[in-house]
Amino acid sequence: MIDLPSLLGPIDIYLLDQVLRGRIVPGQRIFDAGCGGGRNLVYFLRAGFEVFGVDAEPEAIHAIRALAAELAPRLPVENFRAEAIERSTFPDECVEVVISSAVLHFSRDEAHFRAILKGSWRHLAPGGLFFCRLASTIGMESRFTPLGGRRFHLPDGSDRFLVDEAFLLGLTEELGGKLLDPIKTTVVQDRRCMTTWVVRKVG
Repeated sequence: MIDLPSLLGPIDIYLLDQVLRGRIVPGQRIFDAGCGGGRNLVYFLRAGFEVFGVDAEPEAIHAIRALAAELAPRLPVENFRAEAIERSTFPDECVEVVISSAVLHFSRDEAHFRAILKGSWRHLAPGGLFFCRLASTIGMESRFTPLGGRRFHLPDGSDRFLVDEAFLLGLTEELGGKLLDPIKTTVVQDRRCMTTWVVRKVG
């Protein structure tokens, strides 16, 4: 019997969907922008992917380095760096997959959001896949209290930077990308909306 929890870890189910559909395959390089302790990287580390990540919290980088040492000891510790995404020292166009999972909605304002997005996107090689999960207003538009600058107070008590469909479509065009999937949103009852945005880098 395959031990799926051990093999996959606590991976985002929508990211796993991209793997199951053959869009993320062995041999590709993966960059996790805001990797935390590596919850989305267990499978990729086990499967031999070349994995990189940044996180602003040194404790998170300590955790992902320990995880990588256990699951993929061949990877250099320098593949995981305690850096702000918008000031990452990794080179441009260095990977085929960029993951941005539950990161962008912590932006302070639109300028900060765009800086983090640009800092993530620039690592992606032409033809690469950008996978993003972030909070949005889609499906619960009337349930959030505007705070200004695209920030809102949510029914779950948190304050977040929220996107909508038009904003994401505009960003896709600005980035020079092409949607791989329609924009999909999960409405978490009376709490929040989480949107999946998957883009191919054109050119």
